[in-house]
Amino acid sequence: MEVRLSRRSRRDFGWAMLFLLPNIVGFAVFVAAPVVFSLVMAFTNWDLAQREPFGFVGFENFERLFGGPEAKDFRKAFGTTLYFMLGMPVSIAGSLLLAVLLSDPIPLGSRRVRALLIGVSLAATCAGVVVCAATGRTATGLALAIIGTSSTVAMVFSRVGLRTLFYLPYFTAGVAQYILWKLMFRPDSGPINASLRALFALFGLDIDPPDWLGSTANLLCLDPQTGLPAAGNFGLGARDAIVIMGIWAAVGGNNMLLYLAGLANVPQDLYEAAMIDGAGRWKTFWHVSWPQLAPTTFFIVVMSIIGGLQGGFEQAKIMTEGNPAETTISLGFYIYLTGFADFRLGLASAVAWTMFVMILAVTLVQWRLGSRQINA
Repeated sequence: MEVRLSRRSRRDFGWAMLFLLPNIVGFAVFVAAPVVFSLVMAFTNWDLAQREPFGFVGFENFERLFGGPEAKDFRKAFGTTLYFMLGMPVSIAGSLLLAVLLSDPIPLGSRRVRALLIGVSLAATCAGVVVCAATGRTATGLALAIIGTSSTVAMVFSRVGLRTLFYLPYFTAGVAQYILWKLMFRPDSGPINASLRALFALFGLDIDPPDWLGSTANLLCLDPQTGLPAAGNFGLGARDAIVIMGIWAAVGGNNMLLYLAGLANVPQDLYEAAMIDGAGRWKTFWHVSWPQLAPTTFFIVVMSIIGGLQGGFEQAKIMTEGNPAETTISLGFYIYLTGFADFRLGLASAVAWTMFVMILAVTLVQWRLGSRQINA
């Protein structure tokens, strides 16, 4: 059946398209066109250094990634990306735990107890300022000041303050965070190793703290050259430092807010029924809250894996420059090095589209399996 628009409807449609035109043009110029252009580039040998004449090479770039001279570097970058994603389950579980703890009012005791806690927090802030001014240990003093100030805000504003504090790292400038963590991971003067030395001395342990960003050691004993498990590589190194920082930044981020929203939408009738049945706090969470959070958890897992496969560039670029021994070069960093350091734009586009296909495949599998579990 033919549908005819009235004169007024056609006029309204014209005005609507006129107002949408800037967004449509912006999307076409800055999103759609570069995506199509990069897809075309993936089938060329475009080299800004002009080491060979420009031409279309078909699937040669993709063959080089999986069986050519670049296969080893590509596999190593892919392995590093997967290693950076090891902290994902911890960060998701931490976000859920925080959301559960912050979903109810937090009792801080009487006014005297609250005043005492605020006093301790302010003392930590003053101690941090003194350490910065008197000893010159900027990282240690800054860490104390941040902890003291954060604790003070939390004690004053209780639940709202704690939610804000945990979310702060998410919208704080990433570069500033990475520089601060780089200072904190310093093996000689950083506050992390200073705390570890004090802890080891307290228990009488003769153990040297990790070298962190200068070490190729890792928890999976991966060899820095082959990327395979080998003896003598166990420990904490640069990759683990980036994983720890990622967990710290992700625990109180959007995942926590999503879980808080999910918990707020759980029908109170279910909690009341569980209370009548005599269910404790753990059984109530396991049989009431957790099933209701299944869609939220599914969404968080999908988005976390997508972000994990794409991430790792900014952290490694600022904190390690891909070192030591190129063990912190992720797929995103590998694209940057190939396209903007080695100027092989065709090969870099092939890597980007290979990463896109991997992300799409993993997302489709998750969507198929996850939808079955949620709708079961």
